[in-house]
Amino acid sequence: MPSGHVVFIGAGPGAADLITLRGLAALQQAEVVLADALTDPALREHAPQAEWIDVGKRGFAHATGQARINTLLVEQALAGRRVARLKGGDPSIFGRLEEELQALAEAGIACEVIPGVTAAVAAAAQSQRPLTRRGQGRTVALTTAMTLQHALQAGHHADTEVFYMAGQQLVALADSLQACGWPLATAVSVVSRAGCADAQVSAHTVGSLAQAAALHAGRPAVVTVGVGATPATAAPGPAEVVRDD
Repeated sequence: MPSGHVVFIGAGPGAADLITLRGLAALQQAEVVLADALTDPALREHAPQAEWIDVGKRGFAHATGQARINTLLVEQALAGRRVARLKGGDPSIFGRLEEELQALAEAGIACEVIPGVTAAVAAAAQSQRPLTRRGQGRTVALTTAMTLQHALQAGHHADTEVFYMAGQQLVALADSLQACGWPLATAVSVVSRAGCADAQVSAHTVGSLAQAAALHAGRPAVVTVGVGATPATAAPGPAEVVRDD
């Protein structure tokens, strides 16, 4: 990672060991790390020589402004430091990557993007509910449940719809799903802190999704609706699924 260079690293969801080997190697070379809130603090052990700067964003809570993050990236790179921008999940999925790439391009700074495991995939693994199914689940849509104006946004665009940043809006999301055409009996899977040792998985329907609010209160959650939320035919594994029926 040469001087004046920024590498965006997908830290994966939850546990530190979900980062890719390439991402880990880049992190170990960093002189400064701008880290998101949901990245595992254990990753600091792999770059003890680096200066770590918390630039996290957490839903509706106070967070580092995007303009400030852009400025830090440019300043640190122009100072000749090897900069790692550590993002939770995959940088390209609801990670505000485009804005940061544009800031670097305008400053003439070279960069690289290393992909990571996104939360939707981690939730599917945790619940053992594959997002695609042969013959019936051919399309998957990834949707943010929270807009820039903090308004709820739901949709019905695919066989399986995965809603990010939905943990604080489960009751409202249940109403919105009905309003945009999802039948009440449609399967819903909620996974909070996907990829972590304390992940919580619960199974619902669109009609009963509001009951998940208490179980997942205060935890970042991914909501899967449709074919990809139905139980797989394989034998149950280690994930404990709490059902509301």
